[in-house]
Amino acid sequence: MGATSSSLSELPSNEYLKRLSSQEAIDPMDPFWNQLLSFSFQIPVNSSDARLLEESTAVVARNFALNNCHTGNLRSLIYNFLIRASELKASAQCEDNIFIWQTYNALFIIRSLCKYFVEHLSEELLLHQFDCLPPESDGICKDLTLLDTAEIGSQVEEFINALVELIVDVPVLNFTYALHLETLNTLLVLLSIQMFHTQPASQFAVYRILMQGKCAIHAPFLIKALMWNYLNQEKCPPELYKGHSEDGSFIYNATAALASSLWSVVTLGMASKGKKPEDEQSETLLANQSLLFILVLANHCTCDKSVPNPYRQALFSFTDSQEPGAHAPTHIASTFKLDMSKVYNVLCQTLHDDQTTLLLYLLLHQNANMKAFILSRTNIDMLVMPLLQILYHTQEKSSHHIYMGLIILLVLSEDEVFNKAVHEITVKNVQWYKERQLSEVTLGGLLILVVIRTIQYNMTRMRDKYLHTNCLAALANMSSQFTNLNLFVAQKIINLFSQLCKRHLRLVDQIRESAMNSQTSEHTDEQIDNEQQDYLQDLSVLEEVLRMVLEIINSCLSSCLQHNPHLIYSLLYQRSLFTAFRGHPTFQDIIQNVDTVLAYFSARLEHLGANPSPSQVLQTIKEGSMAFKKEKLKKFPELKFKYVEEESPEEFFIPYVWSLVYHSSRLYFNASRILLFSLNSDSEVKHV
Repeated sequence: MGATSSSLSELPSNEYLKRLSSQEAIDPMDPFWNQLLSFSFQIPVNSSDARLLEESTAVVARNFALNNCHTGNLRSLIYNFLIRASELKASAQCEDNIFIWQTYNALFIIRSLCKYFVEHLSEELLLHQFDCLPPESDGICKDLTLLDTAEIGSQVEEFINALVELIVDVPVLNFTYALHLETLNTLLVLLSIQMFHTQPASQFAVYRILMQGKCAIHAPFLIKALMWNYLNQEKCPPELYKGHSEDGSFIYNATAALASSLWSVVTLGMASKGKKPEDEQSETLLANQSLLFILVLANHCTCDKSVPNPYRQALFSFTDSQEPGAHAPTHIASTFKLDMSKVYNVLCQTLHDDQTTLLLYLLLHQNANMKAFILSRTNIDMLVMPLLQILYHTQEKSSHHIYMGLIILLVLSEDEVFNKAVHEITVKNVQWYKERQLSEVTLGGLLILVVIRTIQYNMTRMRDKYLHTNCLAALANMSSQFTNLNLFVAQKIINLFSQLCKRHLRLVDQIRESAMNSQTSEHTDEQIDNEQQDYLQDLSVLEEVLRMVLEIINSCLSSCLQHNPHLIYSLLYQRSLFTAFRGHPTFQDIIQNVDTVLAYFSARLEHLGANPSPSQVLQTIKEGSMAFKKEKLKKFPELKFKYVEEESPEEFFIPYVWSLVYHSSRLYFNASRILLFSLNSDSEVKHV
């Protein structure tokens, strides 16, 4: 850019930026563009650095937006980008670093301007910025008439299509990494218009261009390229973090002699700082941005049949490249092939991130090929263990992350092979489980412990019926396959019932006390009625939960009593819990089964005399289990719960996806302008 600047404060006065944003129309072939694009700088790779740069150039962006309709300079800048983009595939192959470097710089400036347009303008005015032509020779401004948002041939469509083709056609190499990263950032910025407006995505031109325009032709290739970026987990070249390159292979050194610019000395504080946790996460930034872009593409335009989503179809139909006959041609145009073993391994390794958990949910719920592959794994513990850690560390996770983890477990629990397999896998020395040292436990036992802990946490803090339902549904699906539950796990199941019983007793007492106080209360009849209704509603929910816990216990006793002596031991030890519910119409039918089991084993234990040892009791239970006749128990319908997505999933997933972009993309978005969701003090997303 010519003259250098020694600080961010000097950016608004830089002669090249001033000319770009002035009322002067710059011819697309003017040497100015080569000069403008010949700058080098330390790119911002976290949101705080991006904010510093954005705030420093806000005046430039505002002036540009005001003057562009008279100058058409954005169109000229995009023209220079498109000329370079059309040659990028050849340039990447021959390592034309200078060419790639200038293309990157053009895209960075365009993205910075688009960021301002998206946050400050309506989409109509944003499109107007793209379609303004430079003035004719007589000096009269010749603006394009605002195009219909779906019209083929608009400048914004040409631009977006070029970005898509760049991702698909240009290989990710050491010297193209930054260009791919900037391409994804630009697309995320353009699509982030959803955050700042309230209408559905299908009404935005940028979404219709992607879903319906010529970009849609590339849908399977784009999703495949993005998935490859995610699966490769390639680290940023160190030159993105440093001000120089030792091996001289990156753009910075290749063009250092030409890079006399305002940004050549601006490191945004990155080069001098030690590596922070955020920087460590940024090491695989291309994988992260690719994943976020996949989620954005797959979760918009899902309800409007007039705007089909080819990216969603591609993501949900890819097949395994390692299967026999995998290279045979397919009749489904949107299908591509990936190594599902690699997909599975990378998912397991990165499940601590919200965005990976959401991708896993989408693949399990919608991609039948991937679901079948996952459920066939003999190393399913690789997937289940990180899911359990998400649930265990509830206090550190967002509620959305917890929900996704639970729903995934619910979907897995719908499969009987999975339910059997988790009790055949033993895990040892689970360091992150702090309640008790678990030197050895089955994966199924650990799953039960963590899900029960989640229920207990929710009872005391979150009080979310939806979370309760998913937890209990997963346990219910597994209950007929509970096998060899150790004593600690069995006790936790009965302790959960005990806690619920105590809450039930307290709530019944509160209802009685409220009824008595209503006769002498100074409150209005309406206030008393509302209080009574709240109590009764809480009681109804609690009795549903109690009933479900009893059904889980009954299912285990009916299906695999002989394999769970510790559960019978725990039931006998706390048999008094069931006394209060024998006459309760909601529970008495199931209590009869529990009483039948307790009576049978109590009778056998009487032969041991007074004060038998725990080992004697357990041995007697094991022997009695072999002789117990299941016909004594009343049959109940098999417990089977199936996850069903809500009728309007976009209402949940779109705010969730953009909250992930907001928190995890390392881009900066002005929270005060966001309409899609709000952020409270705990950085928890609230849907608007």
